[in-house]
Amino acid sequence: MGGKVYLIGAGPGDPDLITVKGLRCLQKADVILYDRLVNPELLQHAKEGAQLVYCGKLPHYHTMKQETINHFLVKYAKNGYQVVRLKGGDPFVFGRGGEEAEECARHDIPFEIIPGITAGIAAPTYAGIPVTHRSLSKSFAFITGHQAGDVEAEHQWFHLANGVDTICVYMGVSHLSSIVKQLIEHGKSPQTPIALIQWGTLSDQRTVVGTLETIDLLVSEARISNPSMIVIGEVVRLHKKLSWFHEEIVPNLPVVHG
Repeated sequence: MGGKVYLIGAGPGDPDLITVKGLRCLQKADVILYDRLVNPELLQHAKEGAQLVYCGKLPHYHTMKQETINHFLVKYAKNGYQVVRLKGGDPFVFGRGGEEAEECARHDIPFEIIPGITAGIAAPTYAGIPVTHRSLSKSFAFITGHQAGDVEAEHQWFHLANGVDTICVYMGVSHLSSIVKQLIEHGKSPQTPIALIQWGTLSDQRTVVGTLETIDLLVSEARISNPSMIVIGEVVRLHKKLSWFHEEIVPNLPVVHG
């Protein structure tokens, strides 16, 4: 059998959230290249003798460069292996899955994309925050926190502040002050609710809720760090009412609901 690459979304952290199809492909793989935020429990489903290759990336430090990952995908597939690229969340949502699929196509390597549940939906859900709601949010946007420092993205802040009901920010903790500043300067009310959800869907999940004008201090006091999802919009007000998942209690921290 010829080699093939499967780009699989592992989901946001809870190992039970991987899809049935993704799990089946994982169990058959000869080689598994996996990311830092993939739950290690999923690797227990690898068949005996499967080769596990860590491709984890930290902020400002890459264990393996993207070009090297692309090279390995092609190399293993050309050698006839069934290759799984196991990625946190969904491969096509800030996961560089599109680049990896392009590399396979460039080398005529058969590939398949298996979607996963992205953190931008799963983390808010586990915190009792729906990204859409008939009376509170009819639209949502996914953005990366790196956009906060991107001069070319400046014109987008007006549209985000005025044209989108719910904003979900990936990789945004270190840019939180800039994100808040941009949204307020472009028309968002300082009283707009905002939540940060750390380690979403996992047993040590924590959620801090405030407003655009209070969240910086609250996050600092709670020592919230990556990985965290930021959710901005009126739907955040539902957190307390709809919270269903047991979370760690944030010590000595007042919860502000704007």
